[in-house]
Amino acid sequence: MQLTVREVGAFLNAPEATVVRWIKQRGLPAHEVGGQYRFNRAELLEWATAQKIKVSLELFDQLASEAEPVPRLVDALRAGGIHYQLPGTNKHESLRALVGVLPLPEETDREVLLRLFLAREASASTGVGDGIALPHVRNPIVLNVTRPSITLCHLTTPIDFGALDGQPVRVFFSLVSPTVRCHLHLLARLSFALHDGQFKEVVLRQGTAEEVLREAERIEAAVPAAGAGKAAR
Repeated sequence: MQLTVREVGAFLNAPEATVVRWIKQRGLPAHEVGGQYRFNRAELLEWATAQKIKVSLELFDQLASEAEPVPRLVDALRAGGIHYQLPGTNKHESLRALVGVLPLPEETDREVLLRLFLAREASASTGVGDGIALPHVRNPIVLNVTRPSITLCHLTTPIDFGALDGQPVRVFFSLVSPTVRCHLHLLARLSFALHDGQFKEVVLRQGTAEEVLREAERIEAAVPAAGAGKAAR
């Protein structure tokens, strides 16, 4: 579902006039339909993460209410795994290494996935700042998997991904989901986590898997259950 200016304003806790100004001055992705702006939810989440703008928890409630089980961030990280010393000295090498560690079905053509990753980077950087990139977020990896996953990788060599803040990337988060809706939910969850100082600190200092999962569990406890967001506020 495409979002309206009013809905984006609610999700970003900003007046509608500010949303329009962000389109014109800060590159907020928007599409004109019948003379009105419409927004893709995945593009909005990626932009907000890169701009360090926190998304309202109302978004979690809406995503969770759309007749699909809500995957937890901590469970997705357990499924995807946390990898250290991912090799590579440039985008191509590091993304090839990333594709190699993703928990994908045996029949998956990883070379095709690599080309999709590279094509995505050629169109726009997935670097969201602070040395973190979320490869392939605008085109969800939707595969015949039994459960969603988020793979966290620490690179051996920081690599220039053209992030807005100019910092080279040293951390990847990559999402694999069974449905687009599930991908959007996990992306919203991850965006929320990356605004949490403790979680980000553990990730950037290459904390142990136990530390990362403990922080993810703490964040889950802070996110209201579906439908409880309004009561919580």
